[in-house]
Amino acid sequence: MRVVRILLVIGLIATGVKLVQVQAFEAPALSAKSQRQRSATVDVQAVRGSIVDRNGSPLAFSVEVRTLSYRPQAMRKQWDQAAAKHPGQFDNYEAHSAKLAQRMQDVLGVDAHQMLAKLRSAAKFVYLVNNIDPSKARTITDEFPEVSAEVRAVRDYPGHNLASNIVGVANWRMDDPDTRNHNLHGLSGLESSLDLMLAGTPGHQVVDTEEGDDGVVIPGTVRQTQAAVDGSDVVLTIDGDVQYYLQEHLAAFAKKAGAHSASAVIMDAHTGEVYALANDKSFDPNKPTYDNAAMANPAVSNPYEPGSVNKVVTALASIEYGITTPTAVHEVPGQIQVADRTVHDAWSHGLLQMTTTGIFAKSSNVGTLELAQRVGPDRFSDMLKRLGLGQRTGIGLPGESPGSVPPRSQWSGSTFGNLPIGQGLSMTVLQMASMYQTVANDGVRVPPRIISAEVRPDGSRVQMPRPQGIRVVKPQTAITVRNMLRAVTQGAPYPNSGTAPQAALPGYQVSGKTGTAQQINPVTHTYSNSNYWITFAGILPADSPRFVVGIVLDRPVYTSPDGHSAAPLFHDVASFLAQKYNIPLSKTETPVVTLQLPS
Repeated sequence: MRVVRILLVIGLIATGVKLVQVQAFEAPALSAKSQRQRSATVDVQAVRGSIVDRNGSPLAFSVEVRTLSYRPQAMRKQWDQAAAKHPGQFDNYEAHSAKLAQRMQDVLGVDAHQMLAKLRSAAKFVYLVNNIDPSKARTITDEFPEVSAEVRAVRDYPGHNLASNIVGVANWRMDDPDTRNHNLHGLSGLESSLDLMLAGTPGHQVVDTEEGDDGVVIPGTVRQTQAAVDGSDVVLTIDGDVQYYLQEHLAAFAKKAGAHSASAVIMDAHTGEVYALANDKSFDPNKPTYDNAAMANPAVSNPYEPGSVNKVVTALASIEYGITTPTAVHEVPGQIQVADRTVHDAWSHGLLQMTTTGIFAKSSNVGTLELAQRVGPDRFSDMLKRLGLGQRTGIGLPGESPGSVPPRSQWSGSTFGNLPIGQGLSMTVLQMASMYQTVANDGVRVPPRIISAEVRPDGSRVQMPRPQGIRVVKPQTAITVRNMLRAVTQGAPYPNSGTAPQAALPGYQVSGKTGTAQQINPVTHTYSNSNYWITFAGILPADSPRFVVGIVLDRPVYTSPDGHSAAPLFHDVASFLAQKYNIPLSKTETPVVTLQLPS
C-alpha cells in the first residue's frame, strides 16, 4: 500500500506540473493555434456597377451566381471511414459520389458523367460547375453540405450585340494574386476603360470554420471587419433605340453595297453628345469569342482618307477669310496642275462657270483646289488644326486613333493638291462628324462625348464635365457654309443638281457632303482605281440643326447601285430621327440655287 501511495503522489505532482506548464507557458501559443485553426478571412466582393443608356435602360448589369466546389480527397476518406465503421448505415464514397453527380444533373442540368469524373479525381480541391442560380445551388448544398458554394457574379447584356463595341465585355477574373481582386473585370470597351469606377472596392469578413480556411463556416461567427463599396453605375449619352436602328440599318446597307466594313455616328449638333456609334459588325458579349478583331471599335480606331467630305475645310476657310461668296462665279477648267500632279474632276468637262456653292454641291476637285490656293497652305493647315484633325477627340473610348495629318513643315508641292480634296490625310468617322458638328453649331466645335454621368453607390449623380467648346470660325461663316451645303441634296434639272439628292428629306432642309476617296493599293503602293472609301456627312435640319450624321463605307462594290453613295442611308437615318424626336418641319423649303451657268 505504501508503494501505491507513493506512485499516486508522484502522478499528481506530474499532472500539476503539466497543468502549470500548459496554463502558464503554452496557453498563449495554444490559444493562437486554436484561433488560427478556426478563424478564416473571407473576401466580400463589391457589386459591379451597371452601364445604362441616356434613358436609364440597362446595357450591362451584374447577376449574382454560385460556383460549386468540392474536396475529393477529404470526402473520400470521410465517407469510406464512415462506411467501414458503420456498415449498412453509410454509403461508401463510390455510391455517395454517384448520388451527388446524379442529383446535380437533375437540378442543374449538368452532365452526371462529367461531374462524377471530377468528384472521383485524386485532387484535393476541384471546381464542379460555374454560374449557377443561387436557389439551385442551395438545393444541392442543403442536401450535400460538403459541397461548397462560392458567391460570384456574371455580367448580363440584355441587348446582346446592342452597343457591344462601345460597352465591351467583362468576365470573372482570378488571375490577380490578390484574392480581393477576384471579381468581374473588363476586357474591352468601356467595361475595360472604366473598370475602376465600375468595380468598386472589395471588403472582408472574419468567420469561424470547422476546419480552418477550407472548412464550413460555423453559424453566428461572422464578424464584419470591412464593408465592400459597390461600384458606380455609368450613364451613357447613347440612346438604345437609336443605337439599335443605326446598327441594324448600317449592317444591312453595308451588305447590300458589298462593303468590307462600315461605321457611322449620330451626334447632337450642339452638345457633341453621341446618340449612336455603330459598326456593321458587332458581337454578343453574353457569348464572347474573345476575338480582338470582333471586340474592336473601328468607328474610333480605324482612320480612313475622307475624300470630298474634307472639302468643308476649304469651304469654311474661303468664307471665313473673305476669299469668295456663295454666289460668286468661278471659271473651272477640266483639270488643274499642282506641282507635279494633275488633278481632274470626277466627270470630264471643258471650262465651266460655277458658283462657289456649285463647286461644293457638285464636288468639283478643280474648283476646290482653286479656292484652296487662294486660302493658302498656312491658313488651310491652321483650319485643319482648329477642326481637331490629327488629334484624338477625347471621347473616352479605348483605342481611339488621332488620325493623321502631315505636319506643315513636311508638305511637298503636291501635298496641297491632295489635302483639300480629302486625300493624303486620315480621320475616323467620329472626327469627320465633329467637323460638321462645328458647321451645325455656328462655328463652335464641341468635342464629342459618350459618358454622361456617374451614379455612385449612395445614389448621388455626378455629371461628367462637358467639354469646352472651341471657336473655329465666326457664326456667320458657319451659317453661310451650312446654307451652301444644302445644295448638295438639291435635285434640279441639269446642270443644277447636287451630288446627293437621295439624301433630301421632304419637309426638312438638309445640309450634307458626299465623299469618294481612293484607297492605296497594297501591292503597287499607289492609289487604286477600284477600291474606295465612300463617305457622307449630313446635318438635320439645316435651318435649325439638331443632329449630325457621319457614315463611311469601306470598299463597297462601286459599280453597284448602292456602292457609290451613302446618301440613301443618311436619308433613312434622318427620317427615323425626325419621327422619333418629333423634330419640327423646316419653316421654309430649301431654295433652289444656281450651281453652274449655262454654257
